[in-house]
Amino acid sequence: MLDFQKFENEKQEIEGFLAQPEAYANPDFAEKSRRLAEINGMLELAREIEQSEQNLKEARELADDPELGEMAKADIESLTAKIEALKAELDEKLMPHDPADDKPAIMEIRAGAGGDEASLFAGELYRMYVRYAERHGLKVELMSQNENEAGGMKEVVIRVSGEKPYGRMKFEGGVHRVQRVPVTESQGRIHTSTATVAVLPEAAEADIEIKPEDLRIDIYRSGGHGGQGVNTTDSAVRITHLPTGIVVAMQDERSQQQNRVKAMAVLRSRLVEKQKQEEMKAASDARKSLIGSGDRSEKIRTYNFPQDRITDHRVHYSRSNVPAAMDGDIEDLIRELTRAERAAAAEE
Repeated sequence: MLDFQKFENEKQEIEGFLAQPEAYANPDFAEKSRRLAEINGMLELAREIEQSEQNLKEARELADDPELGEMAKADIESLTAKIEALKAELDEKLMPHDPADDKPAIMEIRAGAGGDEASLFAGELYRMYVRYAERHGLKVELMSQNENEAGGMKEVVIRVSGEKPYGRMKFEGGVHRVQRVPVTESQGRIHTSTATVAVLPEAAEADIEIKPEDLRIDIYRSGGHGGQGVNTTDSAVRITHLPTGIVVAMQDERSQQQNRVKAMAVLRSRLVEKQKQEEMKAASDARKSLIGSGDRSEKIRTYNFPQDRITDHRVHYSRSNVPAAMDGDIEDLIRELTRAERAAAAEE
């Protein structure tokens, strides 16, 4: 259960910091504000549990009352279930979590095997994540997209922000497989296509040092989508990190500077993730986390339209209603993966 005094002391300390006139300019302001909201949420839950337990005690005392007994028994049942749910929610909030969970998520969705059908599926995954974000109060910023003539996406990069964006989206990294009859299939045959998703926590400038001499920056004329005038200026930016060979290109913004800022944000995130993966590999080649390495060769989920079944292979969880999932209803999948990750962490 919650140590009230410990969290009250931390709350007072943070409130004192935030009350200072110069607090807003402090680099720790956002993190302190987030932590205060987290503590307030836990304290509110703990108080609600205490009040519900008091109500339960009173209901039990009335259980044998000839006039109020039936009502009291109903209250006992509902209060017991409520307390159990509240305690589970509080325990979840008290569990240690990856600090990266609170960072914005950079998601890169690319068509895999399957030609036009793969690009159509990649576009549907992009819309699925946009709809999921809308359902859960997250904000999606389109950073880059590359459509094809079939109306699908060869590649799309988005930034997701809000409450624990990376913590919510990190399980989506890997190969997504779709089995269905493509709109272009005249014989009614089922095809299997794939799309790959990479999910990275957004890296701040302080997270990694990038030397200017390690970058090659190419400026070129934008092509494709972007509205009128997109092809009239050299605004597209391609940044190559020479030591690693990582290349990031952005062209959706009209301003060269805006494209450069977005490209650097993605580059930083890719470099930090590469560094993290190398450290994990050095620590133990055999150790595999639940969410995997983010390797795009790792098949994580299958969307089987003919059988109306969606299966996450990491936790062996299946459900029906694929169309609902494609409309953003994937909270149950994320919940199952979160539970499995926490169970695995508890065993370590």
